[in-house]
Amino acid sequence: MTQSSNLYSPPPPESLTTLYLDAWIVVCDKPSGLLSVPGRGPEKAICASSILSERHGEVLIVHRLDMDTSGLMIFARTKAAQRALSMSFEKRRVKKTYEALVGGAMETDEGTINAAIAKYSLKRPLRHLDPDGREAITHWQILERGDTFTRVLLTPETGRSHQLRLHMASLGHPILGDVFYGNANSHERLCLHAKSLAFPHPDGGKIVHADCPVPF
Repeated sequence: MTQSSNLYSPPPPESLTTLYLDAWIVVCDKPSGLLSVPGRGPEKAICASSILSERHGEVLIVHRLDMDTSGLMIFARTKAAQRALSMSFEKRRVKKTYEALVGGAMETDEGTINAAIAKYSLKRPLRHLDPDGREAITHWQILERGDTFTRVLLTPETGRSHQLRLHMASLGHPILGDVFYGNANSHERLCLHAKSLAFPHPDGGKIVHADCPVPF
């Protein structure tokens, strides 16, 4: 399936990898093209949470990745763990890094984007930059420069929907394969990957570090 198709054709369940499992949490590596949670309609029932629930027993949502974004996700296995993890996200105690390929050659080695994001009222699921929107901050650092692309490390302070996609597009360097804010034909997939996570474990608060390789 290409990203431009409206039909949902998720990758096989075995493409979702369980990286860590205990009585409180599950950490997985979600493939691109798989919903985080069920979408509208029975044809969109297959998702990361349904696969993990089938594999490990019921899991509870804590945060989401866009369908086309790959990488690390945390799920809770108890209500108490879900509350603790949700609080960690709310209090910005969860440290996340992403890796992306963006179009064009970026000149500056690093920088910060502080640009608030709001919803379009009639263009779901699109978002737009709006000074009256919710605060959104992204730090970026160049990892590699190519002739037609730049590989960047992205560290968001906030977790707004489409934040990284919007922020990079606002610099004139949209993420390759972005059907919403860039050129869908620039790559076979959205080149955005949740590479690392560090978060307090809900049982005792010890910091858990997770990392997974970038598939592009």
